Amino acid sequence: MRATEGNQDYPFAVTNTAAALLDAAGTVVAWTPAAEALLELRSADVCGRPARELLADASGWEAVLAQGREGGQAGWEGRATLRHGSGGELEIGFRVVPLNDGARGNPARCLVLGAPLELVARWRQDHAFTHELFLQGRVGLAVFDTDLRLLRTNTHLLPYTGVPPELNGLRLADFLRGEDARIIDDRLREVLHGGSPLIGFNATARTLEDARGGRVVTIQAFRLQEPDGRPMGVAAVFTDVTDHERSRGRLDLLYRATGALGGSLSVLRTVEDLVKILAPAFGDCAAVDLAETVLTGGEPATDGLHPALPLIRMAVAGAEADVLRTGTARFGAPLAASGPGPAPPAARECRGELVTGLGTRSPGPGSDAAPEWATAVPGAHSAMTAPLCARGVGFGRLTLWRTGDAPPLDEDDLALLEEIAARAAVAVDNARRYTKERRTAVGLQRSLLPPETSETPALEAAGLYLPADADSGVGGDWFDVIPLSSARVALVVGDVAGHGLHATAMMGRLRSAVRAMADLELEPEELLAHVDDMVLQVVAEAESGDAQDGDAGALLPSGPAGATCLYAVYDPVTRRCVMASAGHPPPAVVSPDGTVEYVDLSPGPPLGVGGWPFEPVERDLPPGSVLALYSDGLIERGEGDIDQGMSDLADRLLHADVLGRPLRQARHDIVEGLPAGRLRDDVTLLLARTRVVDDGSVATWLLDADPAIVGGARHLVLDQLTAWDLDELAFSTELIVSELVTNSIRHAGGPVRLRLIRADTLTCEVSDSSNTQPRMRRARSHEEGGRGLYIVAQLSHRWGSRYTAGGKTVWSEQALPPA
Repeated sequence: MRATEGNQDYPFAVTNTAAALLDAAGTVVAWTPAAEALLELRSADVCGRPARELLADASGWEAVLAQGREGGQAGWEGRATLRHGSGGELEIGFRVVPLNDGARGNPARCLVLGAPLELVARWRQDHAFTHELFLQGRVGLAVFDTDLRLLRTNTHLLPYTGVPPELNGLRLADFLRGEDARIIDDRLREVLHGGSPLIGFNATARTLEDARGGRVVTIQAFRLQEPDGRPMGVAAVFTDVTDHERSRGRLDLLYRATGALGGSLSVLRTVEDLVKILAPAFGDCAAVDLAETVLTGGEPATDGLHPALPLIRMAVAGAEADVLRTGTARFGAPLAASGPGPAPPAARECRGELVTGLGTRSPGPGSDAAPEWATAVPGAHSAMTAPLCARGVGFGRLTLWRTGDAPPLDEDDLALLEEIAARAAVAVDNARRYTKERRTAVGLQRSLLPPETSETPALEAAGLYLPADADSGVGGDWFDVIPLSSARVALVVGDVAGHGLHATAMMGRLRSAVRAMADLELEPEELLAHVDDMVLQVVAEAESGDAQDGDAGALLPSGPAGATCLYAVYDPVTRRCVMASAGHPPPAVVSPDGTVEYVDLSPGPPLGVGGWPFEPVERDLPPGSVLALYSDGLIERGEGDIDQGMSDLADRLLHADVLGRPLRQARHDIVEGLPAGRLRDDVTLLLARTRVVDDGSVATWLLDADPAIVGGARHLVLDQLTAWDLDELAFSTELIVSELVTNSIRHAGGPVRLRLIRADTLTCEVSDSSNTQPRMRRARSHEEGGRGLYIVAQLSHRWGSRYTAGGKTVWSEQALPPA
């Protein structure tokens, strides 16, 4: 060998090597040019001299010869330190080759081959490394020629079923599936032609005889070259990472399943998202069965440690999903799986079951028969199920099937399914609890809302309320239609901030407050101001009150107390609507000519802010106009800005034909297309078609403040009742008018206005300039007066008074006699 560091050949090769020929006396008789180059000693200076003189320490000659005696062979190897022509020393490794027979250790002549000791040690290391590499069994090692035929492999290249014991001369396609072999060959060919090594390439290796699951291998490859640089083949290392990939896949599946379980507070959507993750990533088909009570927020009843619940299949996914959907939906199998030996109750309830070899089991009854749940998917070779248990309560079960060439399920898969089922049970339990709270809130809210449709002389009204989805939680939207005196009606739409029970409770308080204050006949801006004060008091009580329930020690539910509200009063006699807004969107008006416009309101701050006045707006509404009041959930919906939402609502009002159809039908068309059960906020809509009380049903008289005019007022009223064919009400109305007019003249003075309105009731109004409200009192037996309002109350269906811009109005309503 050439004594150069760059050459990787055998260091004692004969060709062009450093060599010396020694005679029987140990004298150098020949010295090669390579030896001259190695020691920088010329042949003329060395030949004819004893070899021991080449040693750096001549006294070590016997020690050098002793290495040959210890070797016990004709040819032997050793090491020595020689003098260098530069004056230094050089440690070499050498090999002694006898040239003819002689005494051991003292041949007649011998050939000594030498190389630097560092080069010899490196070669020995390379040789040992290569030798041991092909003997180890942890990774597969293969050498391919330029045609990608196997030249050399270790015994553990691919220790799988279907790999021939002798691989020399074979291609990968001779024992691997075509697509698998083609993928690997393409990458090895890139290494062979391009020279760039292949690092960390994962491939699936499935043999022709056993092509079910195969193994996942990581391939590292590099090109082998001839001394002249030409490619001679490819060396590749195959590492089986199947278990690692499966473990990583299980962790990834567990991570994705956990993420899916935390994405919703809806029971149904939670299990639907879960099965979509499990199939086909974990199995070919997955299903979740739940107790029926879970869907309504109830907790399943248990009977000891083995609850037997009727289950309903709620979610399926995978190749055979249609089969599972159309199959038996109810199951009576216990959630708990029995097993030998005592176990804690939770362990016995929450243990899964694995069934393999389904294709070899008898379908009928018997000890070897497969469970009914396991055979629900045709062609399945293995199945497993795990109960959904949390807090010791079973809510259902999670089942998985594998079919076709997929590897059969094993105990590790069952352990993963049990972990997923345990987390799914917690998520289902949380969603169930939320469903129970949401149903309570929705039920409470709907119980607080008025009837969805109503008919009054003033208008035809139809309302609609859609709660937000389970994730957002039910809100505090409400609407109301409040009959007022004199055939008038109040329309209300409000929206409480926040979601949940606290929002629903706050909505109930606000609706009650608005109704109570509407009964006082306050103007819209005054009513909102009073409600605003009430909300501020609620906030102050919440801030100063104790946040703890002294008995239970639990935090009381709380939340934002603010709200928006729109309050409008429509008078069918004057055909005028007065409205005020507390931070609420303006109503839309659909005129009889088909145009849609929004009322130009100046909305005040939301309720609960305080310190700002509310401005009223008056609007004349022609008969047949449709007024649309709504909450922001109808126009904000996350699809654009509010202006776009209002424009879209105007289009919906026209397309629903609110002018020509009953409002109870048109309201559904307006919200058509909204994602049912997927709303981010509550949607409230109140439609009102205006009506009028015609002039012939209204009679008005201005009376002087003279007690003598009371008799004339009674005659005027009697004549009008006769004209309206209401003589049955003549006596009672005469008394009511007499008492109200007399009280007005006696206590108020000034002009008095008397008005009769015939609508669904007969309304009698007496207005004066006084701001003093009448008060009914109990007259003593000896008093001559003080019984007028008592008489009015006894003769009226209802009565009351309201403030006006010029004073007050006292009114009385009587039911009309049957037609």
